[in-house]
Amino acid sequence: MSRWRPPGEKSTALITREGHDRLKAELDDLWRVRRPEVVKALAAAAAEGDRSENAEYTYRKKQLGEIDRRVRYLSKRLEALRVVDTAPSDPEAVFFGATIELENLASGEVSRYRIVGPDETDATRGWISIDSPLARALLKKRIDDEFEVELPSGRTGFVILEVGY
Repeated sequence: MSRWRPPGEKSTALITREGHDRLKAELDDLWRVRRPEVVKALAAAAAEGDRSENAEYTYRKKQLGEIDRRVRYLSKRLEALRVVDTAPSDPEAVFFGATIELENLASGEVSRYRIVGPDETDATRGWISIDSPLARALLKKRIDDEFEVELPSGRTGFVILEVGY
């Protein structure tokens, strides 16, 4: 069995201003704070002598590799992202950055979601990726529009109760 995997789907390169600032802060923290700490600890572990049986040295090398990988990813990703921080020309319709209140037609349950970029999704806060099936189905809909979407739990109908930015 080979280790090759087909490349993942390209994600949308949109992000909110807050999400962009958060990624920049993470990159800055990794580069200016965490990486120098790990490099210093790695140098101290390397000075202890035999590296082949030095667990601290092995751990710090692995930690440094993880930090460098994340720094590389964030550097490339931040260049590719486009910040969307303006309200759309039609604030009555659902677009990127919208906060939507939906009612499930079958159960009557009301849910609140915000459409954000794939780099800032957070299920606990109700932030869904613009690439998700629900967000794709919501785009350009308006208040009181009914629609159906194929979710992992099956085909579900919703009605839009509120749209805000």
